[in-house]
Amino acid sequence: MSTPAISVVVATRDRPAALERCLTALSWQTAHDLEVVVVDDASQRPVAVVEAVTRAGQEARARVVGGAGRGPAAARNLGAAAARGAVVLFTDDDCMPGPRWAQQLAAACAAGGAAAGTTIADPRAGRAAAASQLITHTLQVASLDRATGMLGFAPTCNLACHAEVLRAAPFDESFPLAAGEDRDWCDRLAAAGIELRHVAEAIVEHRPQLGAGGLARQGVRYGRGAVRYRAAAGERRLSGRAFYARLARETARAGPRVAALVVLAQAAGAAGAAIELASGSSR
Repeated sequence: MSTPAISVVVATRDRPAALERCLTALSWQTAHDLEVVVVDDASQRPVAVVEAVTRAGQEARARVVGGAGRGPAAARNLGAAAARGAVVLFTDDDCMPGPRWAQQLAAACAAGGAAAGTTIADPRAGRAAAASQLITHTLQVASLDRATGMLGFAPTCNLACHAEVLRAAPFDESFPLAAGEDRDWCDRLAAAGIELRHVAEAIVEHRPQLGAGGLARQGVRYGRGAVRYRAAAGERRLSGRAFYARLARETARAGPRVAALVVLAQAAGAAGAAIELASGSSR
């Protein structure tokens, strides 16, 4: 078997229908020299993961690796260790990358370093998904140095880096939740002098199944992750005044219903931070 130029790592757990959509989107990529590493992070029905690979027509270039249910940071590291490509890309099982996504990101970091694209909410996912994506997108845009085109933060659903970068800077597996581990990784990347290039045209469509309750639970998780993130190396704060000013502007443009959900998510984040601080388990 020839060695692929690009590896895409998709961590999944108990979302076979979403995974199938993701893998179908990956089958449409213009980058043909590509493998897919699906990390099944201890799904209750692992056979459903294999079936999703088959239904998406990805048997020829997808491999399933079994994880131990230790969370997304550990799952991504496991997938990166199994990847054979010189460039490793990451997306989530509830995401659908555009056809040129892999080609665009891989080209941006083929010589080294890392790159990230633009993630948008699938309109069919509803207002809660729109509110969640608005917050994450605002965080990413607030970290962008427009003079250099470099980012301080990018979510791992739309991220690529040279394989050597991952060997030097794996994800911190002490983050047990899908919260804070991406911000920590981006900080360590910057500390090592590795550039994170913005490739705006590399589009990923995000379709989380949230609803108001799911958004609130996500907010609590993010708040807990933020406390761990800050405890990792002092009071690092990516989301300062510039972020909140931009978030207020973007929220106002989104309309009253999405705005109300953004407020709910932020309140839930504050509650999650309080829970994590009270537990004393952040580090």
